[in-house]
Amino acid sequence: MAAATTIVSGGSRGLGLALVERLLARGDNVATFSRSGSARLKQLQADHATRLHAEIADAANSTQLQRFVAATVGRFGRIDHCVANAAVAHDGVLATLSDAAIDDMLAINLKGSIVLVRECVRQMLLQPGPSAPTAVGAEATQEAAQEATRGSLPGGSVSSIVVVSSVVAMRGSPGLAVYAATKAGLEGFARSLARELGPRGIRVNAIAPGFLETDLSAALSPTDRTRIVRRTPLGRLGAAADVTGAILFLTGPQAAFMTGQTLTIDGGGSS
Repeated sequence: MAAATTIVSGGSRGLGLALVERLLARGDNVATFSRSGSARLKQLQADHATRLHAEIADAANSTQLQRFVAATVGRFGRIDHCVANAAVAHDGVLATLSDAAIDDMLAINLKGSIVLVRECVRQMLLQPGPSAPTAVGAEATQEAAQEATRGSLPGGSVSSIVVVSSVVAMRGSPGLAVYAATKAGLEGFARSLARELGPRGIRVNAIAPGFLETDLSAALSPTDRTRIVRRTPLGRLGAAADVTGAILFLTGPQAAFMTGQTLTIDGGGSS
């Protein structure tokens, strides 16, 4: 059985890096990019030279995203899963937020994720499943011929897209109105795309993590951190490892009948 190929955007640190590590441990071929690398990602490249493809690329640059996806296909031959994880957050009340900060979040969090998914979907729609027949006999039905070109994986699973949203898209948070808007946009994108691609054997889901101990939450003030922890039933901020398991589930055969959903992973804070 051939290894699945999974693309992860923003894989040099935080949740993206933790996910790259888990996918490699699962046996996937992994391709990732970020605007800047990291020492840990370089070490992973050295340890998994044949299975990890990493580039410096900007999620706000559509041309670079197109080239990255093409390079991934050139390296591994196919794309089975895409995790749109790259994001930036500029904290500040809307009245004082600059155009540059707004444009940055819209370009990376929303447009960049949409363009990356589009490029991956174009490839998924073209490629046959690994177990698909190489030729269709004259007696085969038209339905069987279509099935051979769907995004199916060995074992009856299907290709998948996962977009990384945030609980602030549902719950809101002072100073994160534009960030929340980009994440809410991704959830709507995922729900609609799931209906569009379901007949082609491609699943689309979203995850909505709570506040995690990552670079995005490092700027939280002690007061804000204490407030978040107090309203979380499990009494802490999340860790990247708390979220990666859900993404592995959504990109695995156990979730083969799950699409158009948003999984919230926030320690019960939104319950």
